[in-house]
Amino acid sequence: MTELLSLRPLAAVLAAAVGVIFIIALHSRPNLREGATILSSVSTLAIVASMVPGVLDGTTYVTDLGTFVPGVSFTLTADPLGMIFGFLASILWVVTSFYSIGYMRGLDEHSQTRYFAAFAGSVSAAIGVAFASNLIVLYVFYELLTVATYPLVTHDETDEARKAGRKYLAYTFGGGVAALAGTALVFWLTGTVEFTPGGIAALANADPVLARTAFALLVAGFGVKAALMPVHSWLPDAMVAPTPVSGLLHAVAVVKSGVFGIARVILDVYGPNTVESLGVGLPLAAIAAFTILAASIIALRQDNLKRRLAYSTVSQLSYIVLGLALLAPSALVGGLLHIPAHAFMKLTLFFCAGAIHVETHTDDISDMAGIGRRMPLTMIAFTIASLGMAGLPLVAGFVSKWYLLIGSIDAGQTVFAFVLLTSGILNIGYFWPVIYQAFFQTPEDSDAKPLIEFPIGGVLARADGGTKDAKSIAEETTYAVDRNPSDHVETESHDNHDDHDNHDDHHHGGPPAGGWERRSIGTESTWFMMAPIATAATGAIVLGIVPYAAVFLALVQQVVAGATGVVF
Repeated sequence: MTELLSLRPLAAVLAAAVGVIFIIALHSRPNLREGATILSSVSTLAIVASMVPGVLDGTTYVTDLGTFVPGVSFTLTADPLGMIFGFLASILWVVTSFYSIGYMRGLDEHSQTRYFAAFAGSVSAAIGVAFASNLIVLYVFYELLTVATYPLVTHDETDEARKAGRKYLAYTFGGGVAALAGTALVFWLTGTVEFTPGGIAALANADPVLARTAFALLVAGFGVKAALMPVHSWLPDAMVAPTPVSGLLHAVAVVKSGVFGIARVILDVYGPNTVESLGVGLPLAAIAAFTILAASIIALRQDNLKRRLAYSTVSQLSYIVLGLALLAPSALVGGLLHIPAHAFMKLTLFFCAGAIHVETHTDDISDMAGIGRRMPLTMIAFTIASLGMAGLPLVAGFVSKWYLLIGSIDAGQTVFAFVLLTSGILNIGYFWPVIYQAFFQTPEDSDAKPLIEFPIGGVLARADGGTKDAKSIAEETTYAVDRNPSDHVETESHDNHDDHDNHDDHHHGGPPAGGWERRSIGTESTWFMMAPIATAATGAIVLGIVPYAAVFLALVQQVVAGATGVVF
């Protein structure tokens, strides 16, 4: 590995940051403002992509900005692990920028300038997280990411949104404090916080109790954004944000920064050998396994589509943590490869949920019987991504989960292989009802399949100490998607039946009178939304069929080789 001094890592961070300035300056000219968003995202991608060939050839790009605090330099480094996250975030920002234009215009959203500016700031911070060269720089960008995403979580400006925003800040800033404490303890034990492939050597000889304490603090701090149970509940509540933000939170920036931080700790701070000798890998794997299963079971009871996807994310993120905690080379490959695999699949799913909302104002699965007639391309893409999430072949999720299964066996922990297989069954359990209702049922013959009616999945605790059973949840939307003021539903009279028949998006959710209108692919929504959905779904397929050609698998194997010495 050779280091090359370069301004490109810094330029990648600044390209998105400068975009914030232009977006705000062009607030009165929406077309130019959105043009600035697209230009910033494409520029960021171009800069990051220009470093990929060099990184694959063993070059590390370094921007040294001098001493940050005594003994710690402010350095940005584009290495293989950072490139996985940075390249992923920059690709999906371009896709999400186009989608956001269609979404925000489709709902005639308020405060669009703030939205696009905060989005650009969030990606800038995410790129900073990716290219941080030590724990201190990572912490700075990690906290900036929280600040930048807060306006997105509270975008609707309702009491519900503000409450979700306060919870988001409390959890993530609390996690930041834990991460900072762990960073300080590592520095005190070793005199450095620099990322080193295979780990900081001095930690292997440090006091085991203190080393374990630092590990626990770091994993807990980053585990908040990784949505490890029991510090996960901010994530479903954040679904009050606009759907593109949900995509950002769940597929690109925020949650991936959490699992990325854990990856840095295991691979570049402690190293697999030290993690194994300290005995901290197996407890982390157990927490991840519990999260995988518990979140999947909770997802079964969610009638609101975005909340079901939220709990799916909680579960799927722990696949990554599980792979990292098992430490076997194949498990590490599977865990790291699931970062981009999950991103493409989950972004597709959220894009589909957003398109359904914009076009039909339908948010609940129980209202979606026959919606495949109205939105064929959307539901085909949803089906593809769902199959990948369940781990079926030819989609990205299969490849990463295959490596995870092999890694579980290689590590001598077959119990986790059973966890992964069980999770795949549960994935089918909570995705199949959506697909079945969309394509094989009509509103007249549908039932409440999305909900299960036994205590684990069918009873919801209330703040007043009472409970709601599954039936009452089915009759009442427990958490509206973009409820107010995003839902700009027309209030005109529908005495004109021809107008109602031609514009089924004028109702307040669920199938209109007479059922869903049949539309052909290409006419269900604007191509500002349909093209990103198709692109994200295609990316999930490419990662499932030719993962090497998609670059990410090659980067992942390079990371694992550097940390373990095992060459694939």
